[in-house]
Amino acid sequence: MTAKPSKPTFIYTTSGDWQATVVDGRIFDTRGEYIGFVEGASVYTRDGEWIGDLSKDGRILRKRAAKGRPLHPNPPPKPSVRPANLPARAPLPPQNGDLTYDIVDVLEEDPDIFKRVSDRRKDIGG
Repeated sequence: MTAKPSKPTFIYTTSGDWQATVVDGRIFDTRGEYIGFVEGASVYTRDGEWIGDLSKDGRILRKRAAKGRPLHPNPPPKPSVRPANLPARAPLPPQNGDLTYDIVDVLEEDPDIFKRVSDRRKDIGG
């Protein structure tokens, strides 16, 4: 018997824009490109840089004054193929609660956070 693929989780901004999809702990943008991963509730870029936590309503949130965490020691490799169950579009976003001043929506504050190479990772040459 084959394992049933996991149900996708959709990531939205507070304003309701679909930004990404989580499938089997890997994050893919709306075009299906691998951009990061989730471990527990923690969200990381593909380089292993922590950017926030995935909330129950599908937003990536963090404390405004949160200290950076060290790079993830073993980020998973880029998948060789896109998941078969990666959806072409997302359902309507859930109704989001208001954020207090000390919490920020990471994707609204920095929409390009998944597009940059981390300046904290080691250079290839050593």
